[in-house]
Amino acid sequence: MNAFEKSSLKANLLITLCKLAELSISKGELTYTTGQLALDLEISQQTASRHLIELEQRGLIRRVKIGKRETIRITPNGLDLLKELYFRLKDVFEQPINYVFLEGELFSGLGEGSYYIGQEGYREQLEKKLGFDPYPGTLNIRLKPGYENERNTLNSLPLISIKGFTTEKRSFGPAKCAEAIMNDEVQVSIILAMRSHYGSDVVEIVSKENLRKKLKLKDGDTIKLRIMIPHLNTKANIS
Repeated sequence: MNAFEKSSLKANLLITLCKLAELSISKGELTYTTGQLALDLEISQQTASRHLIELEQRGLIRRVKIGKRETIRITPNGLDLLKELYFRLKDVFEQPINYVFLEGELFSGLGEGSYYIGQEGYREQLEKKLGFDPYPGTLNIRLKPGYENERNTLNSLPLISIKGFTTEKRSFGPAKCAEAIMNDEVQVSIILAMRSHYGSDVVEIVSKENLRKKLKLKDGDTIKLRIMIPHLNTKANIS
């Protein structure tokens, strides 16, 4: 179940959240009074105030009082909810995107891929949701300039969810993954870790085999990825 489904947000609150996003799109925040918001939404001031209170309680907006006015900012949770709504409507009204294409260079990582993939909490989920027992290691791909939009698109899509977990020693964060074709020949899966030592220009690849050895890959090799996008009516979106 994704953030949109979990929120069970009523239509009137969703309209208010959309309006706040529309008004704050240029600055990321807006200074407003409930009276102004009420006029824009054609509702009473009391209703506007109630909407803001409930949206804040749900963690979808953050408010700071400045005299009679308020500075309102949509939180990351609020933005995630709106993005999921956007992609749902996009699936309804537009021809769905079937693939996202990425290109980058292979590089040697910090050696942590085998450690993380070897954790039972991750390995069991990956095996269950991807359909194979992953080789204990990852290929690290640094994206070439110009692929920022495609990478950001992946962040917003309802990909396969890998849950975080806690052991006696430490906690491990959640991740998303998706099936992909590498260099038009090998089926793999990409991993997008929510917590990572790398920047957003790096994606990691898992497979059932040691691809670096099998394909005789070396650092600096160009890697092309065709990532299959699960749509909202497929079981790939099950978290």
